[in-house]
Amino acid sequence: GRRWVYGNRIIVPRRKTSELNKLDEIPYKDVELLKNYLTERGRIIPRRITGNTARTQRMLTDAIKRARNIALLSFGQGYISQD
Repeated sequence: GRRWVYGNRIIVPRRKTSELNKLDEIPYKDVELLKNYLTERGRIIPRRITGNTARTQRMLTDAIKRARNIALLSFGQGYISQD
């Protein structure tokens, strides 16, 4: 991995992992799972923060867009309670 030196410190970034990397397909109907990858404003969190692989991030984006189209997730505020 990469190392950065700040003064007398050596910074080694930790390896980020996500539980979605283990799945073959991301269920778009699982709103509780998908809302963990959205901000309060409804934006998708980037992969450098979540720790997803590129393939998993593309699948996550498609699942979020599908959930938005069938009104499980809102486009603006992220999550609509189903009560």
